[in-house]
Amino acid sequence: MTDKLHRANALHQIGRLAGARALYEDILRVQPRHFDALHLLGVLAAQTQDARTAVRLIDKAIRINPTNAAAHCNKGTALQALKKWNAALASYDRAIALKGDYAMAHCNRGNVLYELGQLDAALASYDCAIALNGHLAEAHSNRGNVLAALGRSDEALASYARAIAAQGNHAEAHFNQANLLKALRRFNDALASYDRAIAIRPDFAAAHVNRGGVLCELGQWDASIASYDRAIALKADAAETYFNRGNVLRSAGRLDAALDSYRSAINARRDYAEAHCNLGFLLKALHQYDAALESFNRAISLRADFAEARFNRATLLLATADFARGWIDYEWRWRLGRALGPAPRRLVQPLWLGDRPISGRTVLLHSEQGLGDTLQFCRYARLVSDLGAHVVLEVQGSLVGLLSTLDCPGQIIAAGSRLPDFEFHCPLLSLPLAFKTDIHTIPAAPRYLAAEPGKVAWWAARLGERLQPRIGLVWSGKASHTNDRDRSLPLSEVVPHLPRDFQYVSLQTAPRAPDCRTLEAHPWITDLTAELSDFGETAALCECLDLVISVDTSVAHLSGALGKPTWVLLPFNPDWRWLLKRDDSPWYPSMRLCRQPAIGDWSGVLERVRASLLRIRE
Repeated sequence: MTDKLHRANALHQIGRLAGARALYEDILRVQPRHFDALHLLGVLAAQTQDARTAVRLIDKAIRINPTNAAAHCNKGTALQALKKWNAALASYDRAIALKGDYAMAHCNRGNVLYELGQLDAALASYDCAIALNGHLAEAHSNRGNVLAALGRSDEALASYARAIAAQGNHAEAHFNQANLLKALRRFNDALASYDRAIAIRPDFAAAHVNRGGVLCELGQWDASIASYDRAIALKADAAETYFNRGNVLRSAGRLDAALDSYRSAINARRDYAEAHCNLGFLLKALHQYDAALESFNRAISLRADFAEARFNRATLLLATADFARGWIDYEWRWRLGRALGPAPRRLVQPLWLGDRPISGRTVLLHSEQGLGDTLQFCRYARLVSDLGAHVVLEVQGSLVGLLSTLDCPGQIIAAGSRLPDFEFHCPLLSLPLAFKTDIHTIPAAPRYLAAEPGKVAWWAARLGERLQPRIGLVWSGKASHTNDRDRSLPLSEVVPHLPRDFQYVSLQTAPRAPDCRTLEAHPWITDLTAELSDFGETAALCECLDLVISVDTSVAHLSGALGKPTWVLLPFNPDWRWLLKRDDSPWYPSMRLCRQPAIGDWSGVLERVRASLLRIRE
């Protein structure tokens, strides 16, 4: 029997598990209480992901020999696989009680404490393991994970380095190192670490998944998709991998393939709320509005507090002029988190949403998003004032002078200034909800802002004699905007569509390097933006123009608020405020909307602009 046990153990050690299992079972048929055969057959069961059988077999072995530390440690490993953390911890504690210098038991105990969120205790267990065996790569690597979770990144990287020094082919250590480098946004270093982990273990599915994420961050779309495809072939978590793959495909502009990937994620996990949300976002971008709404509704039914799904549903409802439901959902923007939405103000005064009288009270109205948002919704200050309130309007510093021309008694202050006393507050983009604005009750005065006459006169003189109609141009927004790729275009694409019988004036602030070269090559486009110190100056320059042509930026809102004829160039999937399938805006009577007929088709838009300009000269 001893010989058979040796042969079984030898087969076990070299990975011939079926042969080892057969020999262990042969022994147990003859000696059902054979400790080693029961114990090692349990270990083999754990190695083949049959943790329940492992616990049962090792328990039998422990009843025969309760003082064997290795059996208690291996039982702990099987219990850990079953996520029975407290039972696993008790098994490791028993192993350590029987053998105080059992480094692996200390290490495994640290793993359980980490899962239980007891990070300091986990760190102490790893330190014990390392003190007993300084070459235990797993203890160094997992210690690094705890340090990373504690925000001690430099120490964590040092622990990973020690793990790799102890065992260069420890794939998990390279993988954990890569995960932290990714979190630190050291993407090239992370990629190198993932590559090393995969070189050691080519079937390391999680490494292929995370490598795909890094390649996405580096903008290497094809390589990222290939990594996700490899992970799928290795049977990584299919739902999450398809989901991430869909995100990359969407970024790469392969929208039909992205749709398929999100649907595959949902097929793998029917209750995957994030996949339903992203599917809805993409369907909305493709103008499949009913299907998009269904996806958002499904995501919300799965997670009632899913802020991103509710916000995305809000933008769809508002775009389709369902204001009654849209403004309510739009309040979920405050729960998106700083990465996706505006930061809520921490004010002790109560929020006012039209739910109580405010006559005789002071109400703070405060900007919350971009300059264009402030320019669009500052119009509501007059409505608040008409309710008898004293208005304090807090806006971006560059808008203070211009917004002093609002027809609204009250006080205008720059964001960051000391706030005067007030009793209620309301963010600007919550005012449509407060006033229950619908498509018919938008406060759309022909103009509600004006430029300072002295500045207008100065700019008129600066431009000189008017020999041709003057047209202002804005072709790109802020490069950091999440939708910049869709809403902006290079000046070089605009120039060929501009008839020369006009005086063109650039209103583009901070033009990008290629656009600066285009301006230099086309001096017939007057560029005075270096002299624009704030929006008061821009407004005065706009007043000297006959028409403003702009992509979806703050200048478009400025021009519309001034009542200037304004043509806005919109992407195929425009922002919600421009609604759908119309060439006018209920927010700005002087505005005309020029929409892309297909995704990315600026040439079609610019040709229509050219034709309209030529008609002006007829």
